[in-house]
Amino acid sequence: MKPALPPSVLRALEALFPGDALLVSPEETAVFGADASRKHASPAAVVRPESTEQAAELLKLAHLERVPIYPRGRGTNVVGGCVPLAPGIVVSTSRLNRILDISTDDFLCVCQPGVATGDLQDACKAQGLLYAPDPASARFSSIGGNLAQNAGGMRAVKYGTTRDWVLGLTAVLPGGSVLRTGSRCHKDVAGLDLTRLLVGSEGTLALITQATLKLIPLPEASASLLAVFASEEAAIGAAKAVFAAGILPTALEFLPAEVLFALGKLGPTPWPDGSKAALLLAIDGSEEAVRADLSRLLRAVEPLRPAFLQKARTPQDEEALWEPRRQINQGAYQYGPDKLSDDIAVPRGSVGEAVRRIREIGRGLSLTILAFGHLGDGNLHVNIMHDASDADQARRALDAKQAVLEMTIALGGTISGEHGVGLTKLAWLSRMRGPEAVAAMQAVKFALDPHGIMNPGKAY
Repeated sequence: MKPALPPSVLRALEALFPGDALLVSPEETAVFGADASRKHASPAAVVRPESTEQAAELLKLAHLERVPIYPRGRGTNVVGGCVPLAPGIVVSTSRLNRILDISTDDFLCVCQPGVATGDLQDACKAQGLLYAPDPASARFSSIGGNLAQNAGGMRAVKYGTTRDWVLGLTAVLPGGSVLRTGSRCHKDVAGLDLTRLLVGSEGTLALITQATLKLIPLPEASASLLAVFASEEAAIGAAKAVFAAGILPTALEFLPAEVLFALGKLGPTPWPDGSKAALLLAIDGSEEAVRADLSRLLRAVEPLRPAFLQKARTPQDEEALWEPRRQINQGAYQYGPDKLSDDIAVPRGSVGEAVRRIREIGRGLSLTILAFGHLGDGNLHVNIMHDASDADQARRALDAKQAVLEMTIALGGTISGEHGVGLTKLAWLSRMRGPEAVAAMQAVKFALDPHGIMNPGKAY
């Protein structure tokens, strides 16, 4: 049976959120109980605020009545970050979806959390400006979700993660207080950095209703390069050579042999059969700089004897060159009907070792594991392929995940480079950070959320 809110709370919500701004029937709320992790729990209610003031009244009510609050963007996170574990209120940011300002003088934009990341990027590009964070889900994830998880993406190697682009926030604390952090200044070190604290807090501290984001001039030109190698060691060596040449790529992606084989099953590919690894690189800047850096890129990788090289200088050619990277998710199912996805990061110098050990874990459990992704910053996506209908394979897949996380910690890495902890990795945080660090996180939460109503059971 669907959990019910106390009648007094329900009446207050009906007054605060008229019409379809409040959803309570199981048919209407069901979709808000899941995210891309495929975990699900039933919300007691869903509300769709349209202003900071409305959100403040909601959090005042929830604080007084001890009702859990679950902030939700578009549900694209893969760690169960917005699944309403205990009966409570899911707060959808879908109607907080306006771009309020794009300033070519201050090099910033102000927007609400429900704005789609790709829509914001397009609006800024039209003004000759770049909002650089570019998660793979940019076309369908929201700024609020990116803020909550501190999203990264392929361009993080050069431009950093979401946190590096946030100048200030408007956020509502439990009890209804409105907190305004940061400013429109690109340098601001007055007091504790509450902005950076809230970004990546996974909705456990406050409800963000507005963000001021840093912009830079849109790069004049870009170029991409695909380099395919006869060995994994050569590909890793080529990546090191790129950095040694003094080039900081916009993106640097690693595709191992398993990925190349799967992509070949989807259709014709330009690289030779039996290729063992590929690098996909992008650079940007002025026309002159891109032309020079592309020549330096070629000089850096050619001593590693790539079996195939292809460069792209026009937007259309670059789009075609990067298309295989976007097809990896589809291609992965060549190895099985189900996958257990993970996101780890290791020190840059340990990427080759991590990939080797992940492959050994898969072989030991008779499973194919794809380890690919953001080589430039050591962030690997790990897809454990299996058949979930086979109980033994499902168990081995879980064993593989545990082994991968153990290995990651042993290499001095992190259990998440960009997806967050959420629900699915909660048990691993203390093992990685230590109980003292987790206790400190919990103390911060208690100071801001003494009744523990904000996204309970997540992150830490």
